[in-house]
Amino acid sequence: MKYELMHRNLPTAVIEIDETKGFIKKIESIYEPDHLPVGTTDDTGKTNRNSVNEWWLNRSIPVYRPGLVKMLYLFEFSDPAQLLLRCHGLSLSDQYWIRPAGNDLSWEKINFFDNSFSEDVGDYLFGLNNHKYNMDFSSPDCTTNGNLKKRWKIIDGKRYLIKGGDLQEPFNEVIASKIMDQLDIQHVPYSLSRIDDILYSLCEDFVKPETDLVPAWMIIQTRKKRNETSAWQHFVDCCNDLGIPGTVEFLDRMIVLDCIIANEDRHYNNFGALRNAETLEWLGMAPIYDSGSSLGFDKDDWEILSGRYTFSKPFRRYHEEQLNLVTDFSWIDFRPLSNIREIIHETMSPELKIGKTSERRIEMITEAVQTRINYLSDVAENSFV
Repeated sequence: MKYELMHRNLPTAVIEIDETKGFIKKIESIYEPDHLPVGTTDDTGKTNRNSVNEWWLNRSIPVYRPGLVKMLYLFEFSDPAQLLLRCHGLSLSDQYWIRPAGNDLSWEKINFFDNSFSEDVGDYLFGLNNHKYNMDFSSPDCTTNGNLKKRWKIIDGKRYLIKGGDLQEPFNEVIASKIMDQLDIQHVPYSLSRIDDILYSLCEDFVKPETDLVPAWMIIQTRKKRNETSAWQHFVDCCNDLGIPGTVEFLDRMIVLDCIIANEDRHYNNFGALRNAETLEWLGMAPIYDSGSSLGFDKDDWEILSGRYTFSKPFRRYHEEQLNLVTDFSWIDFRPLSNIREIIHETMSPELKIGKTSERRIEMITEAVQTRINYLSDVAENSFV
């Protein structure tokens, strides 16, 4: 079936989608090449169907999301991408969507930033609704990627993402948020929320109705990487070509934060940049988000303190190596982190009362973070010598 790929109210292209699988079969015509998703055209300006399809399929729920396979089977979907067609491809991360060719449906009428949306998909994936009948798939939960259990809810008129984790990821989001508060690093604030005795992290949507979040993986598609160019330099070059301001300063802060919290999953879909969806003006790098896979989240207590098997992303395998990419340490004031013990204990101690964690584990996390702060302080001091 033919659809128009829309950017707010602007038709950008006519595409043909295989409705049995949900993928883009063909790009019929292009109206507004500048408004196509970033990274879907090559250096010559030619639009690549595979790149457009990669962008499109990346909007769908990963098959590894808890509860998804059962839901697909129950509602007779063969692929998660089919859910995209049920919600017009609408997201709370950007302003792209699809409408059937020849339809006059408007952005103002159906976007999730200004209009309500169904909670049926979120309820089902959270185990709150296992009924097959009268399921409404018009929800941003159909276009939220990532493997962790998550959903969107409207609370007091604002859009919030609720995200879970197998172990301590929700705590880590909050601890990382408090550390960035102390270091004056722009970030998405997180808080904790408990649903049916299960802990989740909660954050307000930082993408506004007039902006697009463009993940880093799309940015690095905008030019071909040369073999002799490092991953860090390639990303910086791509940002410079696009005109994204403040890239290096942002990366300095992100790398420092990830070293402090031993983040192991800062992949190219866990950071990005913001642009105005109408003027296409780049506003800068997005505030830091998604820092849950850190602080030894999947490790035994002794592994947390030893630092063994702790790896980094996206530019170097180890945090010590990635710190070598930081261009400036002069912005860091380590004094506010003198209360790091209080930050960690205040955040995690409530779980002691219900046996979800141990005093020993909290101490291991605290000591490991303090060790990394001390190491980072030495590195910063030596950079001025």
